[in-house]
Amino acid sequence: MATIFTKIINREIPATIVFENDKVIAFKDINPAAPVHILVVPKKEIPTINDIKPEDKDIIGEMYLAIGEITKKLGIAEEGYRVITNCNEFGGQEVFHLHFHILGGKKLGALLAD
Repeated sequence: MATIFTKIINREIPATIVFENDKVIAFKDINPAAPVHILVVPKKEIPTINDIKPEDKDIIGEMYLAIGEITKKLGIAEEGYRVITNCNEFGGQEVFHLHFHILGGKKLGALLAD
């Protein structure tokens, strides 16, 4: 079954897209945890970070290059930002399609609340 991210990639549901190329799409999170909260998603369906294969290395590289471009475009590169990925239940992963969160636009607190 297609994830919500696949539906965004296929334009089946709307999103505010801030970056896209042939391997990666990035869009605003609908429930932002910071003034800037972007999700960077590979167009290939990779469920978790544990499922990355050697042949996916170019996709992962493209994701990080996209992060650099997006943070400059949104004006948060110089002040700083956080990049997070969650993996499986204990890691807090909610959508099982690999993605990186870019959080910025303010001074961020401690990584873990507890």
